[in-house]
Amino acid sequence: MEDDKLTSISKARTLREIGDFWDSHDATDFEGETYPVEFDVDVQTRRHYVAVDPDLLERLRQEAHARGVSAESLINLWLQEHLTLRHA
Repeated sequence: MEDDKLTSISKARTLREIGDFWDSHDATDFEGETYPVEFDVDVQTRRHYVAVDPDLLERLRQEAHARGVSAESLINLWLQEHLTLRHA
């Protein structure tokens, strides 16, 4: 969000301010100022967090950077390759 933009109801400038505002307000207090919207939510996407040794993670991040991909992408690629080879 750009710093010079204000949200229409909260007049907040940052995501933090928006969160703080809605923590203490209810949307029903602003019924005349809202409008219907439609959006899609991908409920199929899930993330699972796994503990990784800090030294190993640093090496992985360096390797990912050298390959021009994110560490997450490289991990997923390597796991997929490992499981595919193992079950071939």
